[in-house]
Amino acid sequence: MIGFIGVGVMGEPICRHVASKSGAAVLAYDLAAEPLARLAAQGVKRALSVRDVAERCDAVFLSLPGAPEVKHVCAELLGHLRPGSYVIDLSTVPVGVARDLEARFAARAIHFLDAPVARTRAAAEQGTLSVMVGASAAAAFAHIRPLLAHFATDVTHCGGPGAGQAMKLVNNMVLFQNVVALAEALGVIRGLGLDPARALETLAKGSADSFALRNHAMQAMLPHRFPEKAFSVQYALKDTSYALELGSLTGVELSGLKNAKALLERAAAAGHAAEYFPVIAKIVLGD
Repeated sequence: MIGFIGVGVMGEPICRHVASKSGAAVLAYDLAAEPLARLAAQGVKRALSVRDVAERCDAVFLSLPGAPEVKHVCAELLGHLRPGSYVIDLSTVPVGVARDLEARFAARAIHFLDAPVARTRAAAEQGTLSVMVGASAAAAFAHIRPLLAHFATDVTHCGGPGAGQAMKLVNNMVLFQNVVALAEALGVIRGLGLDPARALETLAKGSADSFALRNHAMQAMLPHRFPEKAFSVQYALKDTSYALELGSLTGVELSGLKNAKALLERAAAAGHAAEYFPVIAKIVLGD
Protein backbone atom coordinates (compact mmCIF):
# COMPACT_ATOMS: atom_id res chain seq x y z
CA MET A 1 0.00 0.00 0.00
CA ILE A 2 1.16 3.54 -0.80
CA GLY A 3 0.82 6.26 1.83
CA PHE A 4 0.44 9.96 1.26
CA ILE A 5 0.83 12.57 4.00
CA GLY A 6 -0.16 16.10 3.01
CA VAL A 7 -2.72 16.59 0.24
CA GLY A 8 -2.74 20.35 -0.14
CA VAL A 9 -2.17 22.56 -3.18
CA MET A 10 0.35 20.21 -4.82
CA GLY A 11 -0.20 17.05 -2.80
CA GLU A 12 -3.84 16.55 -3.74
CA PRO A 13 -3.34 16.35 -7.53
CA ILE A 14 -0.16 14.30 -7.10
CA CYS A 15 -1.97 11.85 -4.84
CA ARG A 16 -4.81 11.66 -7.37
CA HIS A 17 -2.39 10.66 -10.14
CA VAL A 18 -0.74 8.01 -7.98
CA ALA A 19 -4.12 6.56 -7.00
CA SER A 20 -5.50 6.50 -10.53
CA LYS A 21 -2.39 5.21 -12.32
CA SER A 22 -0.35 3.03 -9.96
CA GLY A 23 -2.87 0.22 -9.53
CA ALA A 24 -2.00 0.19 -5.82
CA ALA A 25 -4.20 1.01 -2.85
CA VAL A 26 -3.51 4.52 -1.51
CA LEU A 27 -3.96 5.69 2.09
CA ALA A 28 -3.83 9.45 2.74
CA TYR A 29 -3.64 11.65 5.80
CA ASP A 30 -4.14 15.40 6.14
CA LEU A 31 -5.41 17.78 8.79
CA ALA A 32 -7.98 19.14 6.31
CA ALA A 33 -11.02 16.99 5.50
CA GLU A 34 -11.97 18.60 2.16
CA PRO A 35 -9.15 17.26 -0.07
CA LEU A 36 -9.51 13.80 1.47
CA ALA A 37 -13.22 13.85 0.61
CA ARG A 38 -12.40 14.76 -3.00
CA LEU A 39 -9.72 12.07 -3.24
CA ALA A 40 -12.18 9.43 -2.02
CA ALA A 41 -13.67 9.55 -5.52
CA GLN A 42 -10.36 8.08 -6.76
CA GLY A 43 -10.52 5.30 -4.18
CA VAL A 44 -8.07 6.93 -1.77
CA LYS A 45 -8.71 5.76 1.78
CA ARG A 46 -8.51 8.16 4.71
CA ALA A 47 -5.89 7.37 7.34
CA LEU A 48 -6.53 7.97 11.01
CA SER A 49 -3.07 9.35 11.72
CA VAL A 50 0.55 9.47 10.58
CA ARG A 51 1.12 6.30 12.58
CA ASP A 52 -1.73 4.61 10.74
CA VAL A 53 0.01 5.38 7.43
CA ALA A 54 3.38 4.17 8.75
CA GLU A 55 2.03 0.87 10.00
CA ARG A 56 0.10 0.02 6.84
CA CYS A 57 2.29 1.30 3.99
CA ASP A 58 5.59 0.27 2.41
CA ALA A 59 6.09 3.56 0.55
CA VAL A 60 5.07 6.95 1.96
CA PHE A 61 4.99 10.25 0.09
CA LEU A 62 5.27 13.52 1.99
CA SER A 63 3.97 16.81 0.56
CA LEU A 64 4.20 19.28 3.42
CA PRO A 65 4.61 23.06 3.80
CA GLY A 66 8.21 23.12 5.03
CA ALA A 67 10.94 21.88 7.34
CA PRO A 68 9.05 22.04 10.68
CA GLU A 69 6.20 19.88 9.35
CA VAL A 70 8.54 17.43 7.62
CA LYS A 71 10.64 16.94 10.75
CA HIS A 72 7.55 16.48 12.91
CA VAL A 73 6.01 13.87 10.60
CA CYS A 74 9.30 12.03 10.08
CA ALA A 75 9.80 11.71 13.84
CA GLU A 76 6.52 9.82 13.94
CA LEU A 77 7.34 7.72 10.87
CA LEU A 78 10.70 6.69 12.30
CA GLY A 79 9.01 4.96 15.18
CA HIS A 80 6.57 2.90 13.14
CA LEU A 81 7.76 2.22 9.58
CA ARG A 82 9.07 -1.25 8.80
CA PRO A 83 12.70 -1.74 7.67
CA GLY A 84 12.90 -1.74 3.89
CA SER A 85 10.17 0.87 3.54
CA TYR A 86 10.52 4.02 1.43
CA VAL A 87 9.87 7.64 2.38
CA ILE A 88 9.72 10.02 -0.60
CA ASP A 89 9.70 13.67 0.47
CA LEU A 90 8.17 15.90 -2.21
CA SER A 91 8.34 18.94 0.10
CA THR A 92 10.95 21.69 -0.09
CA VAL A 93 13.30 21.79 2.91
CA PRO A 94 16.91 22.86 3.57
CA VAL A 95 19.63 20.56 2.27
CA GLY A 96 20.90 19.92 5.80
CA VAL A 97 17.48 18.73 6.94
CA ALA A 98 17.24 16.27 4.04
CA ARG A 99 20.71 14.86 4.78
CA ASP A 100 19.97 14.51 8.48
CA LEU A 101 16.68 12.71 7.85
CA GLU A 102 18.29 10.36 5.34
CA ALA A 103 20.89 9.35 7.93
CA ARG A 104 18.24 8.81 10.61
CA PHE A 105 16.10 6.62 8.36
CA ALA A 106 19.12 4.72 7.03
CA ALA A 107 20.00 3.78 10.61
CA ARG A 108 16.63 2.01 10.72
CA ALA A 109 17.19 0.39 7.28
CA ILE A 110 14.52 2.65 5.75
CA HIS A 111 15.09 4.40 2.43
CA PHE A 112 14.60 8.18 2.55
CA LEU A 113 14.73 10.14 -0.71
CA ASP A 114 14.38 13.89 -1.10
CA ALA A 115 12.30 14.44 -4.23
CA PRO A 116 11.01 18.03 -4.38
CA VAL A 117 8.83 18.99 -7.31
CA ALA A 118 9.03 21.95 -9.69
CA ARG A 119 6.62 23.69 -12.05
CA THR A 120 3.11 24.92 -11.35
CA ARG A 121 -0.13 23.73 -9.78
CA ALA A 122 -1.44 23.33 -13.34
CA ALA A 123 1.48 20.98 -14.05
CA ALA A 124 0.57 18.98 -10.95
CA GLU A 125 -3.00 18.70 -12.22
CA GLN A 126 -1.75 17.58 -15.64
CA GLY A 127 0.87 15.18 -14.29
CA THR A 128 3.73 17.08 -15.94
CA LEU A 129 5.87 18.06 -12.96
CA SER A 130 9.65 17.91 -12.78
CA VAL A 131 11.05 15.95 -9.83
CA MET A 132 14.63 16.35 -8.61
CA VAL A 133 15.78 13.40 -6.54
CA GLY A 134 18.51 13.00 -3.96
CA ALA A 135 19.25 9.33 -3.23
CA SER A 136 22.28 7.54 -1.84
CA ALA A 137 21.71 4.42 -3.91
CA ALA A 138 20.85 4.06 -7.59
CA ALA A 139 18.72 1.04 -6.71
CA ALA A 140 16.51 3.12 -4.40
CA PHE A 141 16.03 5.72 -7.12
CA ALA A 142 15.19 3.01 -9.66
CA HIS A 143 12.63 1.56 -7.25
CA ILE A 144 10.66 4.79 -6.83
CA ARG A 145 11.06 6.22 -10.32
CA PRO A 146 7.98 4.42 -11.73
CA LEU A 147 5.88 5.97 -8.95
CA LEU A 148 7.21 9.44 -9.71
CA ALA A 149 6.47 8.96 -13.40
CA HIS A 150 2.75 8.85 -12.58
CA PHE A 151 2.79 12.61 -11.99
CA ALA A 152 6.01 13.86 -13.59
CA THR A 153 7.35 14.02 -17.13
CA ASP A 154 10.89 14.75 -15.95
CA VAL A 155 12.52 12.77 -13.15
CA THR A 156 16.21 13.43 -12.46
CA HIS A 157 18.58 11.68 -10.06
CA CYS A 158 20.61 14.72 -9.01
CA GLY A 159 23.03 12.99 -6.67
CA GLY A 160 23.24 11.82 -3.09
CA PRO A 161 21.09 12.81 -0.08
CA GLY A 162 20.10 16.48 -0.23
CA ALA A 163 20.96 16.88 -3.91
CA GLY A 164 17.31 17.02 -4.92
CA GLN A 165 16.65 19.78 -2.41
CA ALA A 166 19.76 21.66 -3.53
CA MET A 167 18.61 21.66 -7.14
CA LYS A 168 15.04 22.63 -6.23
CA LEU A 169 16.32 25.61 -4.24
CA VAL A 170 18.65 26.67 -7.06
CA ASN A 171 15.70 26.29 -9.46
CA ASN A 172 13.57 28.59 -7.31
CA MET A 173 16.44 31.00 -6.80
CA VAL A 174 16.63 31.50 -10.58
CA LEU A 175 12.84 31.56 -10.94
CA PHE A 176 12.27 34.27 -8.33
CA GLN A 177 14.88 36.52 -9.93
CA ASN A 178 13.36 35.94 -13.38
CA VAL A 179 9.95 36.93 -12.06
CA VAL A 180 11.39 40.14 -10.59
CA ALA A 181 13.02 40.93 -13.94
CA LEU A 182 9.73 40.35 -15.75
CA ALA A 183 7.84 42.58 -13.33
CA GLU A 184 10.36 45.34 -13.95
CA ALA A 185 10.13 44.74 -17.70
CA LEU A 186 6.35 45.18 -17.54
CA GLY A 187 6.90 48.44 -15.69
CA VAL A 188 9.11 49.73 -18.51
CA ILE A 189 6.68 48.43 -21.14
CA ARG A 190 3.79 50.20 -19.48
CA GLY A 191 5.80 53.38 -19.01
CA LEU A 192 6.61 53.49 -22.73
CA GLY A 193 2.96 53.01 -23.68
CA LEU A 194 3.57 49.66 -25.40
CA ASP A 195 0.97 46.92 -25.56
CA PRO A 196 1.91 44.51 -22.70
CA ALA A 197 0.51 41.36 -24.34
CA ARG A 198 2.29 42.04 -27.63
CA ALA A 199 5.48 42.95 -25.78
CA LEU A 200 5.53 39.66 -23.86
CA GLU A 201 4.83 37.71 -27.05
CA THR A 202 7.79 39.48 -28.64
CA LEU A 203 10.06 38.66 -25.72
CA ALA A 204 9.01 35.00 -25.99
CA LYS A 205 10.40 34.95 -29.53
CA GLY A 206 13.82 36.19 -28.46
CA SER A 207 16.58 35.39 -26.01
CA ALA A 208 14.47 36.67 -23.09
CA ASP A 209 12.12 33.69 -23.45
CA SER A 210 11.71 31.56 -20.32
CA PHE A 211 9.36 29.34 -18.34
CA ALA A 212 8.72 32.29 -16.05
CA LEU A 213 7.76 34.51 -18.98
CA ARG A 214 5.31 32.00 -20.45
CA ASN A 215 3.74 31.03 -17.14
CA HIS A 216 4.19 33.67 -14.49
CA ALA A 217 4.21 36.77 -16.70
CA MET A 218 1.72 35.77 -19.39
CA GLN A 219 -0.68 33.77 -17.23
CA ALA A 220 -0.53 35.68 -13.94
CA MET A 221 0.97 39.16 -14.23
CA LEU A 222 -0.68 40.11 -17.51
CA PRO A 223 -4.26 39.18 -16.52
CA HIS A 224 -3.64 40.23 -12.88
CA ARG A 225 -4.48 36.70 -11.73
CA PHE A 226 -2.95 36.04 -8.32
CA PRO A 227 -5.14 33.43 -6.61
CA GLU A 228 -4.72 32.05 -3.14
CA LYS A 229 -4.09 28.31 -2.76
CA ALA A 230 -1.25 28.59 -5.25
CA PHE A 231 2.50 29.01 -4.64
CA SER A 232 2.13 32.03 -2.40
CA VAL A 233 4.37 34.91 -1.38
CA GLN A 234 4.64 33.23 2.03
CA TYR A 235 5.92 29.98 0.48
CA ALA A 236 8.29 31.88 -1.80
CA LEU A 237 9.78 33.65 1.22
CA LYS A 238 10.25 30.28 2.92
CA ASP A 239 12.10 28.87 -0.08
CA THR A 240 14.13 32.07 -0.43
CA SER A 241 15.36 31.71 3.15
CA TYR A 242 16.36 28.11 2.44
CA ALA A 243 18.15 29.14 -0.76
CA LEU A 244 20.06 31.90 1.04
CA GLU A 245 21.48 29.18 3.30
CA LEU A 246 23.14 27.75 0.18
CA GLY A 247 24.89 31.08 -0.28
CA SER A 248 26.24 30.82 3.24
CA LEU A 249 27.43 27.27 2.58
CA THR A 250 29.17 28.15 -0.67
CA GLY A 251 30.40 31.67 0.02
CA VAL A 252 28.35 33.16 -2.85
CA GLU A 253 26.81 36.58 -2.21
CA LEU A 254 23.40 35.89 -3.90
CA SER A 255 22.67 39.62 -4.17
CA GLY A 256 20.00 39.03 -6.81
CA LEU A 257 18.15 36.64 -4.54
CA LYS A 258 18.35 39.11 -1.66
CA ASN A 259 16.72 41.70 -3.91
CA ALA A 260 13.92 39.24 -4.74
CA LYS A 261 13.47 38.49 -1.04
CA ALA A 262 13.12 42.20 -0.25
CA LEU A 263 10.40 42.53 -2.90
CA LEU A 264 8.57 39.48 -1.55
CA GLU A 265 8.73 40.96 1.93
CA ARG A 266 7.21 44.20 0.63
CA ALA A 267 4.42 42.21 -1.03
CA ALA A 268 3.72 40.38 2.22
CA ALA A 269 3.68 43.64 4.18
CA ALA A 270 1.18 45.04 1.66
CA GLY A 271 -1.25 42.22 2.43
CA HIS A 272 -0.39 39.81 -0.39
CA ALA A 273 1.24 37.02 1.67
CA ALA A 274 -1.38 34.41 0.76
CA GLU A 275 -1.53 35.30 -2.94
CA TYR A 276 0.32 33.68 -5.86
CA PHE A 277 3.85 35.06 -5.65
CA PRO A 278 3.97 36.84 -9.08
CA VAL A 279 1.79 39.38 -7.26
CA ILE A 280 5.12 41.10 -6.59
CA ALA A 281 4.41 42.78 -9.93
CA LYS A 282 1.87 44.94 -8.08
CA ILE A 283 4.67 46.26 -5.89
CA VAL A 284 6.95 46.98 -8.85
CA LEU A 285 4.18 48.57 -10.91
CA GLY A 286 2.68 50.50 -8.02
CA ASP A 287 -0.76 48.91 -8.51
